[in-house]
Amino acid sequence: MAEFDQGKFLERAKHIRLVLSDNDGVLTDNGVYYSERGEAFKRYSIRDGMGVERLAAVGVRTGIMTGEISPSLAKRAEKLKIDLLYLGVKDKLARLQDVLDDTGLEMNELAYIGDDVNDAGIMEAIASRGLTACPGDATAFVRPLSHYICSATGGNGAFREFAEKLISLRSD
Repeated sequence: MAEFDQGKFLERAKHIRLVLSDNDGVLTDNGVYYSERGEAFKRYSIRDGMGVERLAAVGVRTGIMTGEISPSLAKRAEKLKIDLLYLGVKDKLARLQDVLDDTGLEMNELAYIGDDVNDAGIMEAIASRGLTACPGDATAFVRPLSHYICSATGGNGAFREFAEKLISLRSD
């Protein structure tokens, strides 16, 4: 989306009321620790959590949509007061209408940050009227669908960077 006009980015940012995020590769560094009992730990950035709080302070909600069913993510979302949590979603584009129905929002009020092929469909749909972003280490599948490519990598402040970009544009 190299041709995307920055003035259009500014105008769209003012309408965003919900930032949806993928989990693994955006809120985490894409790593997972396994023990003999299975998945044990994922690492989350405290700065990304502050991004959720800062968005809320300007009236922008955060939601998470992931293909995983992760008890650790459910705990993280609870701590951050994220009530829009979509777990076990294999087809994110198909769930987009549920998000719109659950929130009463329009497509131009959504932003999405994702990092891999499973995010491409929903990002393409949201990019037409809303805003999209990806971490600096995102795959080639989503980079062309992103209005904003973060310098920070997944799990290392990419969500916070995108949040701060939206906050700064909303206040201009």
